[in-house]
Order: sequence, then structure tokens, then C-alpha cells
Amino acid sequence: MTILIKVLQFFLSLSILIFIHELGHFIAAKAFKTRVDKFYLFFDWGFSIFRCKKVNGKWRFKFFAKNEPEKYTATEYRDAAGKKQTKYEPIDLSTLPDDDWRRSDSTEYGIGWFPLGGYNKIAGMVDESMDKSQMQQPPQPWEFRSKPAWQRFIIMIAGVTMNVLLAFVIYIGLLTKEGETYLPTAEVNKYGISVDSLAYEFGLRDGDKILAVDGQYIENFQEIPMQIILEKAKTIEVERDGKDTVITLPDDALTQLLAKQDGNFISYRTPFIVASVVENSVGEAGGLQAGDVVVGINDLETPYYQDFVKNVKQFKNQDIDLKVIRDGDTLALAMHLTEEAVIGAYTQTYLSDYFELETKDYTFLQAIPAGFSKTFKELGDYWKQVKLIFSPKTKAYESVGGFISIGKIFPDTWVWSIFWRMTAFLSIALAVMNILPIPALDGGHILFLLIEIITRRKPSDKFMEVAETVGLILVLGLVILANGNDIIRLFR
Repeated sequence: MTILIKVLQFFLSLSILIFIHELGHFIAAKAFKTRVDKFYLFFDWGFSIFRCKKVNGKWRFKFFAKNEPEKYTATEYRDAAGKKQTKYEPIDLSTLPDDDWRRSDSTEYGIGWFPLGGYNKIAGMVDESMDKSQMQQPPQPWEFRSKPAWQRFIIMIAGVTMNVLLAFVIYIGLLTKEGETYLPTAEVNKYGISVDSLAYEFGLRDGDKILAVDGQYIENFQEIPMQIILEKAKTIEVERDGKDTVITLPDDALTQLLAKQDGNFISYRTPFIVASVVENSVGEAGGLQAGDVVVGINDLETPYYQDFVKNVKQFKNQDIDLKVIRDGDTLALAMHLTEEAVIGAYTQTYLSDYFELETKDYTFLQAIPAGFSKTFKELGDYWKQVKLIFSPKTKAYESVGGFISIGKIFPDTWVWSIFWRMTAFLSIALAVMNILPIPALDGGHILFLLIEIITRRKPSDKFMEVAETVGLILVLGLVILANGNDIIRLFR
């Protein structure tokens, strides 16, 4: 059931993002009187689940139908050099039945069967469909290729723009409804941080209180790990045993952090306050109760939950005295740990049980500039992540994730506020990835249009076909890399 919830959230979010992105292209194309032959959610290779189109003034609908025949007939021949070529000639539409879809130039709307994407088929445009039949015909005024460069530029950038606007609208809604709650660094410093083995190698220690990263104090503790990675931090200033200490990170710190696949090299520490005890568990047999505060194992002090987790495994298959504080008294609860070294107790998990969280409330009008700021901060941060991927020195390409990684960011339970927050993040990610200057992506088309505007020379259709092919190979390579990394991680 958990996996199903994650999958449903992933596909709903992806569908929203693709629909909004393609809607941007669609609206801009229609605004400049450019014909859009097809507008599809998901891909319809071979057949579609649903399609509709206006033919002779009437809407016609089809379900689970094969793709419609082309408006062109293909004839193969050999040119003067003996090379095989294909010639496309338009069909005489007047010979077709009145209800034949090919007689209508209106847009065909549909839902494909392959649920990972969507597209607009804009007339007179070299795109990923690589449809050469229309491109061999004389240009028509309603085609993309016949429009001025500035109009084509707007049509191409409209998809990315809509994704940014979607994130902006979502953030306005979330800020208005829920405000913004975060964990202040000053609150974490009550107990100090917990570090993993990598952070320990860097020189950080459990209990350190973070004062600054590269000389800058960061108010929101949860932003610190990403700040260290994205800004390629050189130093972390901490308070340890009442003294200020500056930790200088090694030159390859970024590479090592990215190889971890997560940002949990530092976290907050919390006391181990028992929320509940599992029935028939070691803890229940030993008399552990909800509300107990676990502070030690035998003579080993474990004042924090993180200390307990790091040390309990060394006592597997042993009799222990679990030290707890109950109603102000310290008790020693005798119990026997099994091979798993699990006592069968859940700790309190809400941050508000340990820390005073900071919440900023916004009216709708206040949420507009705050949403704008948040959107462009996320854009900047994601762009920094993308730059790391294309930097071989960092080996960040090894941490790139595909559909499995994206699906994992959604929670096990359906919480609408989290769903929309994840959708806003993915919308920004889609915008940044799509604006990359790679042929086959919007950014590649935009790059060629900018060159055309500056030089006043339009690339040939043949050049665009070759560029599109190269771009598709590059994009396919990125997809294989990302999803290949996911598959490798499954077997590690």
C-alpha cells in the first residue's frame, strides 16, 4: 500500500507538471495563430487511450484507438547520387469521407498509453517526433517555421515559464494557508548536533553547536547541509566545550558528500523519550513504559536518542540494564537483547516535542512577494545542483536519480501540503532541466532562436533535424544514466 501511494503521488504530480508545461506552448502557439495538430498528455505511440477532435463542426471521440493515418503518402526513390530518399505528397482530402479526421485542421486532444510525459505537435516545427512529411511541403502562414523569430522564441519559452508560474502559485497557496515553519539553528544548539562517520572525519563531533558556515550564520538549521554542498563551503564554525572552533573542510569534501546520496551527515540531537512500547517486545518484558527517558545502557551513558542508536548494537545477545528516568527517579531495567539488538520502543518524532519551531504567517498579499522570493531561491539552488552534475571533478553525475529517486521523495502517506510542496519543487526542476541548451529540449530551440535573432540567419531544416537527433541521443543518455544509477542502488 505504501508503494502504491508513492506511485500515485508521483504520476499525479508528473501529469500536472507535463500538462502545465505543454499548456504553455499550446497557449502561446494559439496566441500567434500557429496551428497545433496534437495536444497530448502521455505518449500515444501506436495508439491512444482517449482522443477527441472537432471534425466538420462536430466533436468526435475515440477510445483505445490506433493512431490516425497520415495526411501524406510516402514514396521512396534514389537521388542522382544513388542515395535512398523519401518523398511525401499530400493526400487529396476531398476524396476522404466527411467524418475522416484528416479533413480537419483543428487540434486533436488525447491521452496516450505511456504515462511518462506529454507533448504538443506544432505544425511546421522540427521536434522529437521527427515528422519530416510536413517539413517537405511549402511553408504555410499558420506554421511555426513561418512565424517571426520573436514569436517562435515566446512559443518555446512558454513551457518553462508556466512551470515557474506553477511553482510560484503553489508557494503562494502554501504560505497563505500554512505559513512557513522551520527549525531555528539556535534551538538545535540546545542539544548540539549529531554527526555521521563522514562528518566525524571532517572534524565535527556530536554535541557541536553550529555558529556559522563560511562565516555566515544560517537561521534555518535544515538549510545548513544543502548550504554546505551548494556553496562548496570551506569552513564550519562550531562551539565545542564552551570554546569556538573552526573546522576546515577537506578539498574533496563536496565529492564525498555527494557520494553519500543524502544530506544527513549532520542532524539534530534529541533526548530518547519513549512514545510507545511494542507489545511482546524486549522493552515491554523489561518494564519499559511510555514517557520513560532512556539515558544509558549498563555503564554507558546515552543521553540522546542518536547516542543510543549508535551504541546499542554492541550489546546484542547480552543481558543489559537499560537506564531510564521515570518521574524524576533513575531506574535500571533488566532485559536481554537478541541478535537484532532492538528493544521495541518508539521515540517521540515530532520536532515540536523537543524544540520551539519558528512559524511565519502570511496574508495572501504578503504571500505574493514571499512566494516570488521562494520560487527564485529554489530556482537558483537547483541550478547550482545541475552545475555540479556537469562538473566531472565532483562526480555528482553518480548521484543523479531517475524515476525511482523522484518517486521516493513522496511520503508514505498522502498529505496534500507535502504533495503540493514536492510538486512545486519538481516543477522548478523541470523548468531548469528543460532550459538547458541541449537540442531536443526547449533550451536547445531557444538557443538557436537567439542565434537567429542576433545573426538574422535562420538555421536550415536539415540542420535542425540533425541537431534534434543529436539532442535526443544526449537526452536519452541522461535518462539512461539517471535510471541506471537508480537500478545500481537497488542492488547495492
